[in-house]
Amino acid sequence: MTATLTGATATPAAARPRLTRWVLRLHRPALYAWAGLVLVLAALLLALRGPLADAAAEAWRQYDACAGERCGYDQAAILRYKDYYNYATLALNALPLLVAAWAGAALTGRELESGTALLSWTQAASPARWLAVRLAVPAVAVSAGTALLFWLHHLAWDAGHGRIHTAKPWSDRWTFHANGPSTLALALAGLAAGTLAGLLLRRTLPALLLGTAVAAGIRGLAEIALPHLWPAVTRLSTMDQGFVGSGLTVDQGLVTRTGARVPVPACDSVDGCRSAYAGFTGHWNTYHPLSHYWPLQLTTSALVLAVAGLLVLGCFLALRRLTGPATTAGGAATGGTTA
Repeated sequence: MTATLTGATATPAAARPRLTRWVLRLHRPALYAWAGLVLVLAALLLALRGPLADAAAEAWRQYDACAGERCGYDQAAILRYKDYYNYATLALNALPLLVAAWAGAALTGRELESGTALLSWTQAASPARWLAVRLAVPAVAVSAGTALLFWLHHLAWDAGHGRIHTAKPWSDRWTFHANGPSTLALALAGLAAGTLAGLLLRRTLPALLLGTAVAAGIRGLAEIALPHLWPAVTRLSTMDQGFVGSGLTVDQGLVTRTGARVPVPACDSVDGCRSAYAGFTGHWNTYHPLSHYWPLQLTTSALVLAVAGLLVLGCFLALRRLTGPATTAGGAATGGTTA
């Protein structure tokens, strides 16, 4: 009796590391591709922080020294820095969509479509543990790679800030996300969205499309909510001063003689604008200054992570519906449907 109980309790403990190794072996090509992508982008960002930024900064110094006269400067260095910076920034912003596409197509969709998931459930791995490992292992790889890349991107942006005239401001939406943890939060939300799409559709291509669309929708909602996640600053100015204050603009307009704030009136000609602007006494500008960068980053990341948590909960509920509430001792589903 003692020997039987010992063997029964040892089996699940021994199955845990095997399940992790099985996930790594099954998705080894994706792991290699992710590692290669991270290395390539890391090398590009290090070049943007070092030689590319230095060359572009020197070219702008030469340009400024011309003082309006015709002289030579390294325009190619300026354009090269601008192009490579845009490539790296767009690539970081696209990472959540790539993660969502892979999670929907390969992590769950293909395994349910081919029956690999059912095989795992019949080999001492419960459906819940199967899903937990498939969420945890990619989440570690995605978190490590994305955290390294957004840190390097922030260093690369900082190297050009104040030295390169065409460097993007911190408030540029693509730069904002590539510079901070909101990209990591979006990538984890993409992982959860793709996983849920695979569990719901159980087909590779439809899950890929749905997971990518949901990840894009989360990014769009984050963009809409971003300016309103932290109290903004409002500054008033005269008509001659124009709009005062720079950063991430929330709203702006004109002040009437009664002190009311109205949007900027539309006009398409000098005379039309002169007439439209008559009667106003000043400007108002509601915006987020540079000091709001980290509050906006952290609140945006928290919001996206909350959405990711809801998607993970949805994954387990979808799995429960897929396998049924009852399972055998070995982990195979006895109720509900399978892939």
